[in-house]
Amino acid sequence: MQTESPRKTGRYTYGPVPSRRLGFSLGIDIIPLKNCSYDCVYCQLGKTKNKVLLRKEYTPAQDVLADIEKALKNYMHIDFLTFSGSGEPTLHKKIGYLIREIKKLTTIPVAVLTNGSLLHLPEVRDDLMNADVVIPTLCTADEDVFRVIHRGHNTVDIRNIINGYIDFRKDFKGQIWLEVMIVRGVNDKPEQIKRLKKVIEQIKPDRIHLNTVVRPPSESSAHPVSHEKLQELKDILGSKTEIVVDFSETAKEIQNEDTLEMILAIISRRPITADDLAKTTNLPKKEILECIKKLSQKGKVMISEHEGRKFYTIRGIDDRTKGPQQG
Repeated sequence: MQTESPRKTGRYTYGPVPSRRLGFSLGIDIIPLKNCSYDCVYCQLGKTKNKVLLRKEYTPAQDVLADIEKALKNYMHIDFLTFSGSGEPTLHKKIGYLIREIKKLTTIPVAVLTNGSLLHLPEVRDDLMNADVVIPTLCTADEDVFRVIHRGHNTVDIRNIINGYIDFRKDFKGQIWLEVMIVRGVNDKPEQIKRLKKVIEQIKPDRIHLNTVVRPPSESSAHPVSHEKLQELKDILGSKTEIVVDFSETAKEIQNEDTLEMILAIISRRPITADDLAKTTNLPKKEILECIKKLSQKGKVMISEHEGRKFYTIRGIDDRTKGPQQG
């Protein structure tokens, strides 16, 4: 039976894209680009345009659900439905309603990627109770380092965030996978990680995901640490910790209608390498590079290098790359 290409995305959904943690993940994007409570130095989407804590219906909940329902009918392989994308998803005051309605449509698990800045609010914790996996970020237990890395809204306080995580764990029955993002020279000292470990022991996550700056960051000064350094920090954090590695599975049974549109839709959401595009689309890397060249010539795609790797980004997403390049 013919179905629509699984790469054609709706207004509020994208993918499925290969995730290093969630397999093939259908992204649900409910916040306009870079409306966030943080302005993280490592963010792959660039600088925060609107640093905000206001919760409201940023996107129409019924339209989001219509996109998700269409995606569930057309996409062949989805491991997770994931709230992520362009801004902090818990800013959407109907995220709890959306999760509950998704549960009526499918048994595919729901994940929420969040910076965790609003988890100290009881209403936000309640909104996430029906998710299967919540992946909050906690990079440090030190207020000064927190300010350097996240550059959060001036009312955001690291102690409130930590207490919110602890309170959430008390009632949440799903999985908490805590992300620890390491930035070289900022939060990579063993003594810093030991202090963080004491806090994590209070939060009691099911997993700890140790990560570093693998995609072009908001600030060029944000550099990754080596695998050896990650291993050293992993040993400090303990047995629940895993180093996040690149996704290696190949896409399953994916059709190829309108390849240029398909590729453009994928990279419009995040910087991505040609190798990951090949895995996502099940297209030969040579064909991917030819498509990228055409999109670049049309001025739609830009290329940046980070740690010796080429990433493709939608033109105009931010000012990190300059001018269309070939390659």
